[in-house]
Amino acid sequence: MHLDRPFLGVLLMLGFCILAPLGDGMAKLLGATIPLVMLLFVRFAMQAAILLPLCRATGRSIALEGRVLRLAWARAAIHIAGIAAMFTSLHFLPLADAIAIAFVMPFLLLVAGHVLMGEEVGWRRFTACVAGFTGTLMVIRPSFEEVGWPALLPLGVAVSFAAFMLVTRAIARQTEPVALQAANGLMGVAILAPLLLAGTLLDVPPARLVLPSAGDAVLLGLLGVLGTGAHLLMTWSLRFAPASTLAPMQYLEIPFATLFGWLLFRDLPDGMAAAGIVVTVASGLYIVFRERAIPAPAPPAT
Repeated sequence: MHLDRPFLGVLLMLGFCILAPLGDGMAKLLGATIPLVMLLFVRFAMQAAILLPLCRATGRSIALEGRVLRLAWARAAIHIAGIAAMFTSLHFLPLADAIAIAFVMPFLLLVAGHVLMGEEVGWRRFTACVAGFTGTLMVIRPSFEEVGWPALLPLGVAVSFAAFMLVTRAIARQTEPVALQAANGLMGVAILAPLLLAGTLLDVPPARLVLPSAGDAVLLGLLGVLGTGAHLLMTWSLRFAPASTLAPMQYLEIPFATLFGWLLFRDLPDGMAAAGIVVTVASGLYIVFRERAIPAPAPPAT
């Protein structure tokens, strides 16, 4: 019987919070020389190359059928769209700003849960949602003034990954997490390979296949390993600790993104953006802890 090991779960989630923004940093470094579709293709190809042997070695099956298979394809397409929006935003925005704006996702999930699933949202959590959106706008405003519409791309990331999480919830009980991620990698390759081939034949700059330099090849490998490793660490962390324990830790992505942004690019959020990050994090943490404080509904009487 599996027993919770919260400390191990927390350590694994901490690893995710380090690897995920570091992987985004690799994408930002590569964005100037490697076309977007090629970046995405390598990201998903590496995921498949790492996870398929792991599934075979551990006896996991990636076979999906019916409704689950259809939703898994939709999930892969949504995943590609979200990562594409993030990688594109990194051409224009500091790493910390892009990730902080994308953290509007928990607020979108709360609203979607209320609208689509009838989940109760009290006035305290609604107020925290408004505050979180306000904090996000505080981060967007200076970026929008500087770079224009690309400052809105992380909002697309948030919408995509909110949809990604909702689809994942819908099939989570019928799938095994590592096998689902392996299948996700294969599906990503299947979607992106024709785009990369067509872009190369038609000489479409964002979708061309190019020969990377030795340094870029190393960074591409790191991009795939870090992205896959981050998702594995998140998946495994949930095996050892409840989501309510781990959810607050996800906000550590923002300070790590700030650190990596400074180390790699000498980027730091300006005054208003930094204040907006604080408001967004505080609002998100309030929602998390409020969720933990609300007792679960009693099971129906039999």
